[in-house]
Amino acid sequence: MISLNITNHLVEKLEDPFGLLSGDRYEFFLELDVDEEDELYSDKGVGIKIIFVSDENGQRISQYHFFEKGTEKVLDFALEEDEEELVLNFCKEHLEE
Repeated sequence: MISLNITNHLVEKLEDPFGLLSGDRYEFFLELDVDEEDELYSDKGVGIKIIFVSDENGQRISQYHFFEKGTEKVLDFALEEDEEELVLNFCKEHLEE
């Protein structure tokens, strides 16, 4: 299990200029504090980019990926079920910032 310690975040509402998508889309960037012993660790820092959807079907994570800060290199890791729930709740709580 990856220990998710979110240290900072940024959220931005994504615009749909053609009105093709239902509901609203948000892009979250979460900065993580990762232990040096964790295989996800990078001395440059690690974050998660999330596309969060809020529509008539509810709120959910549409997609996400881990990235190395500074290089924006995508890291091939996945959230475990409990971690995904933690991230989902974090996004819901910080949606209107």
